[in-house]
Amino acid sequence: MWWNRKHKTPAPAPDADAAAAATAATEAAAAATPLNRNAYLLMALGGGTLAVIGLAQIASIVAPVFLALILTICAQPIRVILERRGVPRGIATGAVIVALIALVVVFGYAVLVALSQFAALLPQFAPEIHAWIAGLGTWLSSIGVDSSEITAALGSFDVGQVAQVVWGVVGGAVGVTTTLVIIFTMLLLMPMDASLLPAVLRKIEPHRPLFVQSLRDYASNVRRYMVVTTALGVAQGVINWVVLEFLGVPGAFIWGLLSFICSFIPNVGYFIAIIPPIVFGALVGGWPTVIAVIVLYGIVNAGVQSVVQPRVVGNAVALSQSITFFSVLFWAIVLGPTGAILAIPLTLLVRVMLIDTNPRMPWVRPLLGDFVETRATLSASDAARKAARRAEKSTDAATGDAASAEPGDDVKHA
Repeated sequence: MWWNRKHKTPAPAPDADAAAAATAATEAAAAATPLNRNAYLLMALGGGTLAVIGLAQIASIVAPVFLALILTICAQPIRVILERRGVPRGIATGAVIVALIALVVVFGYAVLVALSQFAALLPQFAPEIHAWIAGLGTWLSSIGVDSSEITAALGSFDVGQVAQVVWGVVGGAVGVTTTLVIIFTMLLLMPMDASLLPAVLRKIEPHRPLFVQSLRDYASNVRRYMVVTTALGVAQGVINWVVLEFLGVPGAFIWGLLSFICSFIPNVGYFIAIIPPIVFGALVGGWPTVIAVIVLYGIVNAGVQSVVQPRVVGNAVALSQSITFFSVLFWAIVLGPTGAILAIPLTLLVRVMLIDTNPRMPWVRPLLGDFVETRATLSASDAARKAARRAEKSTDAATGDAASAEPGDDVKHA
């Protein structure tokens, strides 16, 4: 009978297969997720908060130690080159130490010269600065701000105290006592330990290959970023120095050095470096000098940091612009000015510890800014979209030509 006949089960539609696969994947992910995942997240946030507070409390130690570490990483190619040419390991280590100490001494001397010039420059322009402040007060009064409040705020400003404040800030940031001792001591010890590090990593690599590879990638990426940023910062500072000298802006060497230092602060450093030249340019040359400073600084900054640096650094940083900006703010609060300058290496170190060395976390890298595969996917998608658009236009053109042909043309030709 017909009800006893066996009917074949219809094959599921492709959409049903995709839905079933997605459901199975969701169920597998739910099964793999621990039930106390939220508790783990809260514990991680609490532990991270305590770690950040602890770092902020010992920032005077952590900042110089990490600075010495970054300098040692950047100087490692000197050792590699010398050892490849047959130089003994001890002599190569000594060469690295001498190079690092010489670098710190030269930079410190340049900073002291700039600060001395700045302290001598301010009293020369005290009348102009007071006149400019008075004009600012008049303008604020014209737009409705209480004149008594303006007088109280601007009347307490003393140009002669600015240099003292700057010297005090620099003395606290650089740490003329403890910080310099820490930096020079670590620059003596870290190169010695670094001479044995390749052998240590080779011994660990069979047991922890991902960890070793992540450390090597971190050192390579940080070295490329710091060396390229330093070279471009020197070029940027020299160009700005020459330009400001040509425009007659006082303290051109100071602002060129400031531009070099601020080149290590992504997204924010440009605005910090341009303010003093604008102020002193306005004092001596008025609006034409201010506009010239803004235009020339903008051209140099856009050419160096927006065109040259990304092409040379490549994917060494692999951080999005938003995370880069947040890193500068975050590390500046935690470690002070040194944290702002070393924000990128610090963020990359955190990524190495939490993501790169964890075999379960590589999917997080595209969310942080590793857009290599994402850009390739977008390029392929854009190419396919353009090809489809061209094919559609060709089809529409052919259809239009066929429709525009008169029906009686064939008869007339016949």
